[in-house]
Amino acid sequence: MLNKALLEFLGQYRGSGVCLAFSGGVDSALLLALLAREKIPVTALTFQTVLHPAGDMACAAALAAEYRIPHRIIQVDELANEKVLANPPDRCYYCKRQLFETLAAAAEKEGLGVPMDGTNAGDLLEYRPGLRALSELGVVSPLAVCGIYKKEVRQMAAELGLKTASKPASPCMATRLPYGERITPEKLARIEAGEAFLKGLGFPVCRLRSQGDLCRIEVPRTEIPQAAALHAKLSEGLAALGFAFVTLDMKGFRSGSYDQAAGLTARTLKKGL
Repeated sequence: MLNKALLEFLGQYRGSGVCLAFSGGVDSALLLALLAREKIPVTALTFQTVLHPAGDMACAAALAAEYRIPHRIIQVDELANEKVLANPPDRCYYCKRQLFETLAAAAEKEGLGVPMDGTNAGDLLEYRPGLRALSELGVVSPLAVCGIYKKEVRQMAAELGLKTASKPASPCMATRLPYGERITPEKLARIEAGEAFLKGLGFPVCRLRSQGDLCRIEVPRTEIPQAAALHAKLSEGLAALGFAFVTLDMKGFRSGSYDQAAGLTARTLKKGL
C-alpha cells in the first residue's frame, strides 16, 4: 500500500509546486511518480556531472518523459571545486552544497517550486556529510521526514509498476576512491569503465574500489565464487584499463566500505569531523 503520511506530506506542495532533484534512482523516481499521480506541479532537474555514471541521465530523461514531467538537465563541474578534488572525509558536503545551490538558484529564479530530493530515512543512519548541505539550503526530503526506508520505497515503486523498483543504487563515483586520494577525471573514467565491464560479466550489483594501481572488486557474497571462477577474464579486462593489481574482496559488496574502513558513521557527523 502507498504510504498515507507521505501522500499527505506531498499534498501540501500542490500550491507551490516542486523542483525535484531527479537522479532516476528508485527514491527520486518514486517521488516523481507520486507527485505526478497526485497532480502536484513538478519540474525534474537532473545534474550532469563527472561524478555520476552517464547512463543515469538517460534513465532519468526516459522516466520524466514517461510521466510527461518537465525535465531539465543542469551541468555542474564539481571538479572545479578544490575541496572536492582533494577528497577529504567531508567531500560529500562540498559536492552536495555546490549541486543544490545550483538547483535552489534555478528553482527560485524560474519559480519552479520548493527544492526536494529523495533522501530516505535509512540515509540518516549512515555517514552522509552531504545531508548538512541539504539542511542548510532548505531542501525538503519527504521520504526521510516520513520515516520511509529503502525497503518500503522499493515496495511502493513495485506497486506503482516502476521499472526502478529493483534498480541497484548508483552512488557518486568518488565513493570508489579512499579519502585523501586526489580525484581526477581519468580515475573516474577508469572506474566507470571497470564497473561497466563487471556488469557485462553478469554482476549488476558491484563496486570497483580503486587505490592507485590496485582495484578491489566487491560483489555480493553469494557471487564471490562466480567472480573467482572468472579470475582470468577479470584480471585481463581490468589490466587493460590500467590496473596493475586486481583483487576480489572476500567481505563482499557493502555500501560505504571506505567509510567503514575509516571508522566514519552517522555518529561521527553528530560529534563533528
